[in-house]
Amino acid sequence: MIVSAILLAGLYATMSYGLALIYGVMKIVNLAHAGVMMWAAYVAFILIVHLGANPFLVPILIAPVFFVFGVLLQRYVVQRVMGAPPISSLLLLFGVWLIMQNISYLVFSGDTKAVTTKYTLMTFQISGISISINRLVVFIVGVLALVVLRQFLGHTYMGKAIRATAQDKEASKLAGINTERVMETAFGIGTALASLAGSLMALIFAFDPDFGRSHLLKGFCIVVLGGLESMIGVALGALVLALAEALSVLWLMPALQDFVSFALLVIVLIVMPGGMKELVDRLIRP
Repeated sequence: MIVSAILLAGLYATMSYGLALIYGVMKIVNLAHAGVMMWAAYVAFILIVHLGANPFLVPILIAPVFFVFGVLLQRYVVQRVMGAPPISSLLLLFGVWLIMQNISYLVFSGDTKAVTTKYTLMTFQISGISISINRLVVFIVGVLALVVLRQFLGHTYMGKAIRATAQDKEASKLAGINTERVMETAFGIGTALASLAGSLMALIFAFDPDFGRSHLLKGFCIVVLGGLESMIGVALGALVLALAEALSVLWLMPALQDFVSFALLVIVLIVMPGGMKELVDRLIRP
């Protein structure tokens, strides 16, 4: 169960990075994140099942397309409510999610889909423990996404501009940073990360137009656990949540895993309001 939870944590982290990045830069909660994951799952289904694409290359092909979709969504839709009260962007993106969901019902119906490949049931043994090929690949992608994101944010001009805009938008403007371009890029990257997670989830879970709802709620939990704007914190939050869900089946019914997730969130908010980032700061502080 512990090995399975660690592998699942890679998927949880991947689906949460985008939420944390968009919130950090734009201070909005992207409810359309669930719709992007769902659409990416359907695109992966078409590419793999109907066109015969390699299931492990599909996420790499999908992410750039959704990056462009995210940039256009921010430029022509989200940007129009950036100066409005926070509830405006929340309702707007909720509406976008509902539109995406209903388009999927019209195109694909409400039938459940699943991606089945030769890797679906393939496992290998390490010290007597069976490890799923699909889940291992998903975990590796999650780790690589964190490494690439950290390198991008820390060692490129746009990455530093994103961090500066997240810290102080007005000061960034005075320093000559094109904050509108930065927000478009951040929203595009966040959308691409959501699509990456959705296409990976299609390799593991069955899905329908409602797909992504429970994962969006878990993503919120992970982002809060991680400290809202910390990518390392998000990764640690994903690991904590996955371990809590996996180990809870020893004492609770599997159907209560969502209860465990939100109970953990409430406890952390009471004991450690800053999330895992606060814990990390305590550990590294001399």
